[in-house]
Amino acid sequence: MGVFDALPIVAALFAVPQFVPQLTSVWRTSDQAGVSWSWAALTSVNNAAWIVYFVFGRMWTALVPAIAATVFAGVLAVLLGRAAVPIRAAGLVAGWTVVLGLIWAVFGPAAIGTALTASFLLQVSPSVWTAYRADHPTGISCGTWLLILAELLCWGVYGLDKSDPRLAVLGWSGVVASMLMLVRAYAPGFTPRLRRSS
Repeated sequence: MGVFDALPIVAALFAVPQFVPQLTSVWRTSDQAGVSWSWAALTSVNNAAWIVYFVFGRMWTALVPAIAATVFAGVLAVLLGRAAVPIRAAGLVAGWTVVLGLIWAVFGPAAIGTALTASFLLQVSPSVWTAYRADHPTGISCGTWLLILAELLCWGVYGLDKSDPRLAVLGWSGVVASMLMLVRAYAPGFTPRLRRSS
């Protein structure tokens, strides 16, 4: 096994605990500023679909991070939605869940993997949007986004090494999103032009 061949295992080690810091922060402080309910809910739904894909593909080791993300992101969505769930966001999540179900029913589980890879921007965009719309995004957990950055950097490098464009796009788009979130989290007092003009 080469150095790059071990990257999926390293990615899994970063993936399993990645939602714990954000979950712990919201649980202890109830500070949700800059944290997106849609992101948490879509992450839970998408990883539940990855579980189906991995089971049918007999990729048993990949089940551990997928199950962890489904559970932790789902609990985070419940915590974030205690006050109120945004109606538009709930419609988006429900609609995407139906689309995934239809893809599985019509094209089979293999097609879910392609759809989920393509939908990563749908999953992560609400987090960036919410963070940059908030005046003071004090609820963002840097620990969670550092772990996400590390996981997706592994997948980005692995995708390049294996000439797999889906993994490469997934990984490097996640790296960009994570860095945007970390910049916003480390400069919570900065009010971006996006927020001031709205």
